[in-house]
Amino acid sequence: MILNMDDCSTELKSMAEWGNLSTEASNPSSEGLDTLSTEEVVALLLEEDQRGLVAAGRSREGIARAAFRVAETLDDGGTVVFAGAGTSGRLGVLEAAECPPTFGTDPEQIRAVIAGGREAVFEAREGAEDVFSDGESAVADLGAHDLLIAVSASSVTPFVLGALEAARASGARTILVTCTPPGDVSAVADLVVALDTGPEVLTGSTRLKAASATKAVLNAITTAAMVRLGKVYGNLMVDLRPGSAKLRDRALRIVEAAGEVSRDEATRFYDAANGEVKTAIVMALCDLGVELSRERLRAAGGHVRMALAGRSPAEKGSSI
Repeated sequence: MILNMDDCSTELKSMAEWGNLSTEASNPSSEGLDTLSTEEVVALLLEEDQRGLVAAGRSREGIARAAFRVAETLDDGGTVVFAGAGTSGRLGVLEAAECPPTFGTDPEQIRAVIAGGREAVFEAREGAEDVFSDGESAVADLGAHDLLIAVSASSVTPFVLGALEAARASGARTILVTCTPPGDVSAVADLVVALDTGPEVLTGSTRLKAASATKAVLNAITTAAMVRLGKVYGNLMVDLRPGSAKLRDRALRIVEAAGEVSRDEATRFYDAANGEVKTAIVMALCDLGVELSRERLRAAGGHVRMALAGRSPAEKGSSI
């Protein structure tokens, strides 16, 4: 364990709380885990994962509020940063890494910090999570227009608490996604999404049920936010970046389906729009040239459906 003298009070407080955490408790369903057959172990793990997802479903209102805040932050030109340690940190890294190819966001708009730095993504650096000041310094560049999404299954990880404290001091908005019961951690962030997934099959191993539920929640937050921002039309990812042969083929299939045209026509519109899927769709459905289609999309705030109807974002409303 890495200890800084300045962090000792936080370290001792965390140690005192660990034994009382629901994520550290023993799961009665798995007390005889080592006596079960392999198939029975697998079945139990999958059953507990399902329970974790049910727990996440009970927090859908908070998840929706988190998505709204992500959309609001990005729409205002701010940055969204995920912060975590260990498995929680890697989930944040994964979420941030997948937004650019899926939704066309800039890598600097949505990014992640993890205790121990980049190396910790590939190799465990368990003691790194214990340094409160590292969490503070990892988000020192955040300001009032930005949003921190802290991820901690236990809710007492010093690195994460340091990041939350620094972000709040800078005026940034804060969200904590945790797998502990609601209530005890309500004061550490502006919005707390507490999933209460309960004890793990393998006692304390929050890479299991807690991680599965957390991954689902982070997926829901970013995807719902991108829907609000107009990066989805129907159920199609119309702002994807075609950085591979598979993604280019997907982009053409999207233009073909949404634009109601043949594959050859989809390719012609797509190429004329310089790979802008949204522009190609508007060209196909509105019989417009590239620049007029782009202008329609700008006026509609990037929302394809509103561009097709000639509406502006102000006419859409702002409900969660």
